[in-house]
Amino acid sequence: MLIDAHAHLDKYDDDQIDEVLAEIERRSVLTLSVSVDPASFARAEAIAAQSPLVIPSFGIHPEEAPSFVDSLASIGELVNRSPLIGEIGLDHRFVTDASQYDPQREVFAFMLESARSQGKLVNLHCVGAERDTLDMLKSHEIERAIVHWYSGPLDVLTEMIATGYSFTVGVEILHSDHIRRVAEVIPDTQLLTETDNPGGLAWLTNETGRPHHLLDVLDELARLRGVPVAELSAMVQENMVRLMKGDPHLADWESGLD
Repeated sequence: MLIDAHAHLDKYDDDQIDEVLAEIERRSVLTLSVSVDPASFARAEAIAAQSPLVIPSFGIHPEEAPSFVDSLASIGELVNRSPLIGEIGLDHRFVTDASQYDPQREVFAFMLESARSQGKLVNLHCVGAERDTLDMLKSHEIERAIVHWYSGPLDVLTEMIATGYSFTVGVEILHSDHIRRVAEVIPDTQLLTETDNPGGLAWLTNETGRPHHLLDVLDELARLRGVPVAELSAMVQENMVRLMKGDPHLADWESGLD
């Protein structure tokens, strides 16, 4: 089984999603379909109802945080029913308006505290705010986290690795020496793969991402590590199993990975 630990299936058009789900089934890709707000979570849930390989996840993306900072109680029910929490975090690179940073932190803190109290896995965005993200993870005693598309400084990466967090590597590994270096630093036991479909590849090449682009990521990771692709893929699956193990919110999907 392949692992896509960060995708946005809700962003596919209605005339694309059936084909995407068929490819997920054909290639056996366990897909964590994160959301950025309540509307995207509702669509992620509807899509997940069509495939046992899709796990829907509720989150408030940092770019959306200002819209929800004054109504956090209203999203509590969505947090409660989501099997994991994400995409959540901080963004101080693409969000350049510093007045949005406090709302980001407040929403992020709410989501982290909810995840901690409910014992849920979190799926993180930390662009340009890697140190602040790590500090907040520590202060909220978050033990299980997937750090999505880490692209920050290597010293903070090393500290995050020491906490035991997991890290996705995606399609930018095919285009960036820095991402290849990040991928080399991540230990075997903390490595996951992702696509950030459909927009991750589009951001880089204007091509709409599809599940099969995960194969290119696996090929490059296997090349960097000097191992066969099948071995690399099995290792990533084992890492996902370990991350989900014993989590009652993810038990149905974990059983399918064994």
